[in-house]
Amino acid sequence: MHLFIKNMVCDRCIMAVDRVLRTEGLHPVSVRLGEAVVEEAELDRGALDRLDASLRDIGFERIDDRKTRLVESIKNTIIRLVHHSDEPPRHKYSELIASEVGMDYPYLSKLFSDMEGVTIEQFLLRQKTEKVKEYLGYDELTLSEIADRMGYSSVAHLSGQFRKLTGMTPSQFKGLARKDRAPIDRLD
Repeated sequence: MHLFIKNMVCDRCIMAVDRVLRTEGLHPVSVRLGEAVVEEAELDRGALDRLDASLRDIGFERIDDRKTRLVESIKNTIIRLVHHSDEPPRHKYSELIASEVGMDYPYLSKLFSDMEGVTIEQFLLRQKTEKVKEYLGYDELTLSEIADRMGYSSVAHLSGQFRKLTGMTPSQFKGLARKDRAPIDRLD
C-alpha cells in the first residue's frame, strides 16, 4: 500500500514516520519525503484512523486527495533540491519539478497557486532564502560561495532577492545577534 504523508521535510521526519508505521504494526518497505510504502495491501478504517491520529500527534498528515498529493510532491521536490543538495541544479527548477512529478509544468503551477495561495516560484524563493540564512548562520562560506551553491547568477542577485524577502541584506542578517530562521515545513 502506498501512503502519502504531508509535512515530511527532512531525514528525521522519515525516521519519525517509519517509527509510527512500525508502532502501528505496519511493515514499511520504504519511507521517503512525502510518502511511504507498506507491505500491507489494505488497511481497515480503524487502522487508518489510528495511523492518522499517530501521525497528527507528531505533526504529519496522511493525504488521500490526488491534487493535495501533487502539491505535496512539488513541495518535497523543491525542499530536496534546495535543502538536501550542495550543488546548484543543472536545469531550470520548472523542468526538474515537471520531470520529478511527471506532469506538465503550467498545470502544476496553476494547481499549486490555486491550492497554496502562492506561486511555485514564491515558495521556491522562500525555501532558498531560508537556506541562505542557514549558510549565513554557519559563517563558513563567503557570500559569493553561497550565491554559487544556491544557483544565483551573482552576489548582487542573491542580495536583491534576500533583501526583497527579508527586508535586510545578507550582511545585515549576518550581524543580527539572534538569527530569525523559520522551520522549512512552516514556509508558505
